[in-house]
Amino acid sequence: MKAALCKSLDGPEAVVVEEIPEPAAGAGEVVVRVHAAALNFFDTLITRGKYQTKPALPFSPSGEIAGVVESLGAGVTGVSVGDRVAAALGYGGAREKVVVSAESLIPVPDSVSDEVASAVSVTFGTAIHGLKDRGRVKAGETVAILGASGGAGQAAIEIAKAMGARVIAAAASDDKLEVCRALGADDLVNYDAVDLKETLKALTGGRGVDVVYDCVGGKYAEPAVRALAWQGRFLVVGFAAGDIPKLPLNLLMLKGADAIGVFWGEAVKRDPAGHRANMIDVLRWVSEGKLAPRIQATYPLAEIREAIGVIDRREAAGKIVVTLR
Repeated sequence: MKAALCKSLDGPEAVVVEEIPEPAAGAGEVVVRVHAAALNFFDTLITRGKYQTKPALPFSPSGEIAGVVESLGAGVTGVSVGDRVAAALGYGGAREKVVVSAESLIPVPDSVSDEVASAVSVTFGTAIHGLKDRGRVKAGETVAILGASGGAGQAAIEIAKAMGARVIAAAASDDKLEVCRALGADDLVNYDAVDLKETLKALTGGRGVDVVYDCVGGKYAEPAVRALAWQGRFLVVGFAAGDIPKLPLNLLMLKGADAIGVFWGEAVKRDPAGHRANMIDVLRWVSEGKLAPRIQATYPLAEIREAIGVIDRREAAGKIVVTLR
């Protein structure tokens, strides 16, 4: 079978496509024939040895896949050969067949394409874990999303709206905010043009926001914490701004507020059943039209270097997916 292999840590240009032996499922595992393998920014890092996960060489990029079950290992129940499934792998998805733990499989509705099913685990999985499991968002609450125009932020807008929240999208330019408006954001804030704390307070009639979903960190974190409502929740999702902020803890005390870490990858490992339940909800919402994941482009496996290059050059405004059918 064919597989994209990173054989040296020299970045996306070092990835090659070669023939490798076909895998076999062990106990509790299945072999999935991969139809689509989505790429993320971390694929540009992992191929350079700069990601927190450092697999042994050679390995395949792509941490999320969709396809069909081809064979079952010993003791596997609840899934059948031919079932359409998706899975979050961490890495290793860009190959024609992969071995996956049966408990990690997510059933894919008939109306959802393989490309879309492969493209939701990381961004939408993080969003629903952050907003539902960690942020405890309730219908009618106000959620401010920092870095709302990026992939993680866009998914958070859609998930928060599906959960019945009012969404304030914050980003660094008016052009980026138009993307957020199209996704359903109720209010828009250019945090490089206004006082973020005062604007968030004004948009909530002085009450403050119930939840901040922070994808950027840096200089935006503290004013967002200052704009929290009583018993608000500040969700630490990422640090796209580059700097990890240091927060005055008295702000949390005075607001009875929580600062909460959102580490989706570790949560998937520790609670696969919870992740599976979340992703069943996500794919159901996709099938119902409540979520609309954006696929920017698809590439055949032979062009995976070009596909990762689009992300590496920061040219991706939607998901980049490798197809293997």
